[in-house]
Amino acid sequence: MNELLPPRIASLSHVQDWVFDLDNTLYPRTCNLFAQIDIRITNYVMDLTRLDFEAARALQKTYYRDFGTTLNGLMHGHKVDPDHFLDTVHAIDYSPVAPHPELVEAIRALPGRKFILTNGDVSHARSVLRQLGGGDLFEHVHDIRAMTFVPKPHRQAYEGFLTAHDIDPNRAVMFDDLEKNLLAPHELGMSTVHVVAGEDFVHDQVEAWELGRGAGAHVHHITDDLARFLRELP
Repeated sequence: MNELLPPRIASLSHVQDWVFDLDNTLYPRTCNLFAQIDIRITNYVMDLTRLDFEAARALQKTYYRDFGTTLNGLMHGHKVDPDHFLDTVHAIDYSPVAPHPELVEAIRALPGRKFILTNGDVSHARSVLRQLGGGDLFEHVHDIRAMTFVPKPHRQAYEGFLTAHDIDPNRAVMFDDLEKNLLAPHELGMSTVHVVAGEDFVHDQVEAWELGRGAGAHVHHITDDLARFLRELP
């Protein structure tokens, strides 16, 4: 698809600010780290609503789809304490995230600033980065608290991030595993890269829409190997 794009976007040679999602982007879905969080969220919804597992799971995914995060839906519908929620659902085992020196070096070699823009929190991001071996890679982790709990894919989340760090969207690129999270960056002028799972990835905790490969104009590049994609940039 790159040959259909303007040369500036196709090459990414114009980029001076590199913006990465965290979960299922900087580590592969196959390690199932987020699956731990996912189940903890379901249990949280069960405890809060007294619904059974299946009903709580359905409500969780509805909020996730419609509000950007389950937390955002719970804050709107149930007035939950976001700090309590985040501390609870991130109490997980991070050992499934393996060191990834190839990815770390590929990101380190990029010219310009590097950021994380995540619907998780800073503590969770730091734990993942320690596992990867890239704790010092990023200029800043812009998390859900910095977004004032208005998450991706809401345009406000990106606009606040760009303003806070004086980023020119026309000189920036967004990497994310969810196709819907690339629409606002595209509209704002950023280049976009959809980081997808391999063709054979299946998991009963993952909804089909989460694994869909974007084909719209807002998806400029697609890769299932982020380290290789970065190494092979011109």
